Amino acid sequence: MNVARYISHKIDGGADSGSFTSSVTKIAIISIAMGLAVMVVSFAILQGFRNEIQNKIFSFGAHLQISRYDTNNSLEVAPISGPRLVQDLHQFPEVKSTQPYAVKTAIIKTKDEVLGVVLKGIAETDGPSPMRQNLVAGKFIGFPDTTAGEDVLLSRKVADKLRLAVGDKALFYFIQNPPRIRQFRVSGIYSTGLDEFDEVYVMGDIRQIRELNSPVWPDSLVGGMEVVLKDFNALDRTEVKLLERLPYDLKIDKITDQYAQLFDWLQLLNRNVIIFLLLIIFVATFNMVATIFIMILERTNMIGILKALGATDNQIRRMFFFRGLSLTVRGMLIGNAIAVGFCAIQYYFHVIPLDPENYYMDRVPISWDPRMLIILNVATFVASLLAVLIPTYLISRIKPVVAIKFD
Repeated sequence: MNVARYISHKIDGGADSGSFTSSVTKIAIISIAMGLAVMVVSFAILQGFRNEIQNKIFSFGAHLQISRYDTNNSLEVAPISGPRLVQDLHQFPEVKSTQPYAVKTAIIKTKDEVLGVVLKGIAETDGPSPMRQNLVAGKFIGFPDTTAGEDVLLSRKVADKLRLAVGDKALFYFIQNPPRIRQFRVSGIYSTGLDEFDEVYVMGDIRQIRELNSPVWPDSLVGGMEVVLKDFNALDRTEVKLLERLPYDLKIDKITDQYAQLFDWLQLLNRNVIIFLLLIIFVATFNMVATIFIMILERTNMIGILKALGATDNQIRRMFFFRGLSLTVRGMLIGNAIAVGFCAIQYYFHVIPLDPENYYMDRVPISWDPRMLIILNVATFVASLLAVLIPTYLISRIKPVVAIKFD
């Protein structure tokens, strides 16, 4: 029988609920529980927020964009051969999918309003477009088999400025030689919550842009290629690999460079949350140190008797270690229950809303990451146990003769 564990269990079960030690013990359990719960919820919200923002960015621009080198500053660049580039890209194991695109500046004119936009033509040659997830009204643009459709997708901001709704038609003026006018129908409305996209871009069929550029552009030409990778963390490594093997006249733009301000902002959030979590761990461990100190001082007489009976410092130290371990496990169980319960309620019922104008989404996002949950639990467990060991070294300074007389 483990004597230290047995005595620790007896102390735990026989503590007076009205004693000072009992109150401090409850505070220690609550501090561990709340500290762990706050850390788990904070990381779930942070990861969910980051995933939501990244998915909105990736749905519009993918991980990499490949286009031809061009010396002008216009959005409209020289075309490249789409089928050949797709064939080359799918030879790389890091590439998950590719989507061709082309852009063209335009002016939308309605009865009362005029607005400059960029028409972005897309095609669903390698699966559904990620932009479908941003649709908030109507339906996604169609892709007829033979000719380019007349449907376009407006953002909520553009639709409100032009006072257009699903099903309305509008004239698009394209400044080129010769100038051209096209009438398109609003098939749907999207919203990413990111002004960089919503205030500028209108989505359409890439064949609409090919027809506007005809007879220059045959069906095989595209403005560029969007590349989605299997692993976003391999972005830099894959960019270097593609640059080494693709034709010299092509350039590759990383999404992290195109929208550096957004990714820098997300990185800043990560640093702030880490500092915040370190403070929480410090408070929880400090409470544990104080709790064990109080337990030792209150049990000084018992420690003196045990030493007089032949107990070693290590045996008594293990007794308080098991006591601290019991408090830690209880606090962690309660903290996990609180955190998982809160996250589940928010994930399924969206009880906490957000202002999309300020936060780019209409609710507090939750991301389930079992690996991070395990890491936080292990970090809390290790920090708490280290905090338990610190005050137990006070036991070696307690003398039996003095302790037995201690009142």
